[in-house]
Amino acid sequence: MTEANSAAAFHSHMFLGEEHRKSEGKTWAVIWLCAAMMVAEIVGGILFGSIALVADGLHMSTHAGALLLAALAYTYARRHAGDQRFTFGTGKLGDLAGFTSAIILAMIALLIGYESVVRLHTPVPIHFAEAIPVACLGLAVNIASAWLLGGGHDHEHGHDHEHATAHRHDETHRIATEDGEVVLEVFEESVPPRFRLHSQSGVALAWSSVSIETVRSDGVRQSFAFRDLGDGLESIEEIPEPHAFEANVRIGGRTYPVLFEEHEHAHGKATHDNNMRAAVVHVIADAAVSVLVIIGLILARAFGWLWMDPVAGIVGAVVIASWALGLIRDTSAVLLDMNPDRGMAESLRRTIESEGDQLADLHLWRLGPGHLGAIVSVVTRTRRQQDYYRSRLARFRSLSHLTIEVRKAA
Repeated sequence: MTEANSAAAFHSHMFLGEEHRKSEGKTWAVIWLCAAMMVAEIVGGILFGSIALVADGLHMSTHAGALLLAALAYTYARRHAGDQRFTFGTGKLGDLAGFTSAIILAMIALLIGYESVVRLHTPVPIHFAEAIPVACLGLAVNIASAWLLGGGHDHEHGHDHEHATAHRHDETHRIATEDGEVVLEVFEESVPPRFRLHSQSGVALAWSSVSIETVRSDGVRQSFAFRDLGDGLESIEEIPEPHAFEANVRIGGRTYPVLFEEHEHAHGKATHDNNMRAAVVHVIADAAVSVLVIIGLILARAFGWLWMDPVAGIVGAVVIASWALGLIRDTSAVLLDMNPDRGMAESLRRTIESEGDQLADLHLWRLGPGHLGAIVSVVTRTRRQQDYYRSRLARFRSLSHLTIEVRKAA
């Protein structure tokens, strides 16, 4: 084995999310906030004889414990990211922590629901003077925690916003010609992909004087003629996948070389940090319960509706349970290596089969937030080797671990 091959054989298995360290720091900050509030409430409750403060302090300890699970997962995954014992790195540790957190959250929802039903049938006296301020204090802590954990993350609480196709970046190029600037792009919105050419200077382009020849990395060339759309020109021929080539654009007798590079990234659930999502769900669930409790207590105090307090608890339990089930579903899918991005899987198939080869088998799974692993089995009648297909699939930037098997067709 040559030195280059040896280096390639032992590539990095660092499959952590891009903001792993930042998320780790924010989670620890929220833990310290909850711990400080927990101590203050328990000590204050003992000093002032308020059982409500003591109870909320103990509740805050369970809240801090759930967040501690997320923080420890971040720290352990980072420290052991290079440990060779983990065959595919430690990127899934956050999903394991998220799954465990979701189970705990579901149990909390059951306990809240059970206690609320019991209180609905057997009401207990409520000390409004203590309960309402304590609930407001808990809400303030949760709002501060959510703010600390925020910062642009996508936490959808069980809703599926995944797109049907992989996230694609097709480039738009500006070409300076003798008659002004023109814009060349690949247009494929609800139609087969074609070149489109527009003049920025207001000078009309003659379709008969425009043509494009693409040259791919394997030397394959293809010519494209154009037709007039009224506001610009469009190629008659469709552009085959992948959209990575050098385009020699001929306008009015002059040729302008343009390089197209197409990259595809994981999208939707394949990029979610489920560990951070679990932490945020804990915080928001607690905040939602605090809001419902405050509303229930105010109505109970104003109108004597003692049943409003347990009803608010039941509603909160249902909301928390729905978020927990969504989190369980998504994290278990990662732990069971389900296909995280069907759009990318289909795009991989099109890329392999666009030149007559056959994709015999494909395994696509998630290694960590934004990192995917793939095993690709190709059947071909040509002499193409693994390096050829590896270069074809290089535009799939989220494929952090790629294994390719090439078999000769019978």
